[in-house]
Amino acid sequence: MELRRYWAVVRRRWWIPAVLVALVLALTLATQRPWQPRPKQYTTSLSFSVGVQPQRPGDGEENYYTALASEYLIDDLAEVVRGSEFAAAVSRRLADQGIAVPPGALQGATQGGKLHRILTVTIVWGKPEELAAIADAVARTMEEQVADFMPRLFAQEAAAYLVNRGGVAEVRPGLRQRLDLPLRMLLALATGIALAFLADYLDDRVRSREDLEAMGLAVVGEIPRTTRR
Repeated sequence: MELRRYWAVVRRRWWIPAVLVALVLALTLATQRPWQPRPKQYTTSLSFSVGVQPQRPGDGEENYYTALASEYLIDDLAEVVRGSEFAAAVSRRLADQGIAVPPGALQGATQGGKLHRILTVTIVWGKPEELAAIADAVARTMEEQVADFMPRLFAQEAAAYLVNRGGVAEVRPGLRQRLDLPLRMLLALATGIALAFLADYLDDRVRSREDLEAMGLAVVGEIPRTTRR
């Protein structure tokens, strides 16, 4: 019986979820325009080994603190890679090759991460030929100029070396991007149904025999609903 009443509420106020789904669909299509081809994006990654030479080689305690300092150094370098000064240095190297890339664009396209004493730099760019040049400039800047950004730490025999360079690959749409529109529709439908139940709850009009019985009133008779032919 309860399921029949729930279905009656949805059928009586079907226009609420329908209008909400239609609005969300229209806004999503107007803003995202999924029918238009999206510009291709390409990505590559660079891995750097970063470390500090111990002042007394062979000393176990010294080696421990040296390894700990190297890990702290990775944390700082990850922020340096995302900074404006590093992006400006890479931009100047690219300008020497005749490639104009603003530092702000480099900041948005470059991300740094870490794994123990390995620094990973990921770059996303729209042109694969420029991406290779950007990766070269990032690698040279890291190996040759990193002490300029952290002079106090790198003055103690610290260095960064390129240990791995990934290939250029096209960025494919992720699962979240592919499911964005269906998820929006499901959320709009669920919200619309909830609003339909809320509107029915706030509506104090009597529509059926069950409504009167729920109010504690005795029903003597009921006139059946007739349909026009």
